[in-house]
Amino acid sequence: MSLSISGKTAIITGAANGIGLAIGRHFLDKGANVMFADMDEEGLRDELGDLIQGEGPARLFAGDLRQKLTVTNLLSATIDAYERIDILVNASRQVALSDPLSPEDDAVEAMLAQNLMTSLRVSQIVARRMIALAEKAGQPRAQGVIVNLSSIAARHMRPELLGYSVACAAVDQMTRSLAVALAPRGIRVNAVAIGSVMSASLQATLKEHPDWRARIAEATPMGRIAPPSDLVETVQFLASDAAAFVTGQVIAVDGGRSLFDAAAPAAF
Repeated sequence: MSLSISGKTAIITGAANGIGLAIGRHFLDKGANVMFADMDEEGLRDELGDLIQGEGPARLFAGDLRQKLTVTNLLSATIDAYERIDILVNASRQVALSDPLSPEDDAVEAMLAQNLMTSLRVSQIVARRMIALAEKAGQPRAQGVIVNLSSIAARHMRPELLGYSVACAAVDQMTRSLAVALAPRGIRVNAVAIGSVMSASLQATLKEHPDWRARIAEATPMGRIAPPSDLVETVQFLASDAAAFVTGQVIAVDGGRSLFDAAAPAAF
């Protein structure tokens, strides 16, 4: 089986910065058509304005994907541009601290809305269109791919990350549930759980707490924080035909950090 994603069309959410941006740029380099989607229109244009040229392989979509109409518009824009959708990467994530003992703290609800419900709704709407496009083409199976971005925080508890941890655990279970539901229709669903990878959230955190860098490295068997480039080929593998018999899996890319129970700063 081939690792190639050349000629395929992908939607990448959370693509204005960090890991989502890195995945999108990598997919472009590998010959895919990429719709970069994010709420931050200015960030999208700052990072990708030089790549957006008429009918080229890169397009931008700005909007709040927590809104169902926005998701529908994203899908329509992708189909209008490329006439198909083969790959969805749900890389839109938010990390926030929460007080586990405060009933007034709404961070758990916010994390579930952003990290779980947005990915679920986008996945549902995209999967339905993948199935419809396959049926229109007379194909028995859609052969689509969904890759969710999660975190090792789903399994490694820190009280101040209650909302984020719960949301990531829910994303993992959503991945498994959708994998079973969509397998008969030819759509594979997997997740990548990150840890010790330089996401936009971790970068921002390290600006406030520079001493955490050494602590995170010490809690990681491979002894470093990885750049997003260490993650993108795992996503490419899951999106390619090389993973044709892989579905419902949550693959950790964390330098071995999830093997430890050491007290260390939050997993982003």
